[in-house]
Amino acid sequence: MDLHRLAEERSVAYHAVVGQRLLADATVIARARARVALWDRDGSVHPCWVDAWRRLLELPPSQLADALVDRSEAADALRQVTPFAGVIEPRARWQIWRDVRQRLSSP
Repeated sequence: MDLHRLAEERSVAYHAVVGQRLLADATVIARARARVALWDRDGSVHPCWVDAWRRLLELPPSQLADALVDRSEAADALRQVTPFAGVIEPRARWQIWRDVRQRLSSP
């Protein structure tokens, strides 16, 4: 199994669920914006990622949800530095990981 592909597929699946949640709960976006602002203040994340996320988080929720699962190389890279960490509770996240691994392992 290609572990890089597995990680990317898990990230897309995770962000698909995040997209569903942010459409139902505006606080998801508010918390992500707060995290990006913290990154900007404390310098813990490179400014290029801060700026990219800041722009995405200004999109209407439906467009943001679509952007979260975009399959471009830029989107793959951006998902590696996500302000949505912790949105999905551990049990649900582990289920996503298992489902993706099973899907990729099936012939």
